[in-house]
Amino acid sequence: MTTAIPDIVHADDTRVGTGTLRRFIGAEHGAGVSYLFVDNEPGQGPDIHRHPYPETWVLLEGEARITIEGETLHAMAGDTATAPAGAWHGFKNCGAGRLRVLCIHASDRIIQEWQDAPGVLDIPSTGN
Repeated sequence: MTTAIPDIVHADDTRVGTGTLRRFIGAEHGAGVSYLFVDNEPGQGPDIHRHPYPETWVLLEGEARITIEGETLHAMAGDTATAPAGAWHGFKNCGAGRLRVLCIHASDRIIQEWQDAPGVLDIPSTGN
């Protein structure tokens, strides 16, 4: 039995609109995980939301103020943090420079519920 080898997913194919956000939906590429690559200016970042699975952040550059269930954490480039499944969380760039974060979703798709819109799920695809 021969297993098909998936193609490389190029960065431009994961870009959301014309901004700096990139989104990879694992189910569309035979992967069991999904991710967001966030590239934010100071003060930017996602508002409070949650997922039915854990989300892990790897800070590649900059510094972030991470909120998980009302607790505030400060993370720097090289740090890793995880929000448990179902925990309300978000982060903001609290530094003077860019914040680049790889947000790993332990799911083959991204399922997101925003705190300011409870019960409304955001399940994106790469079809921008």
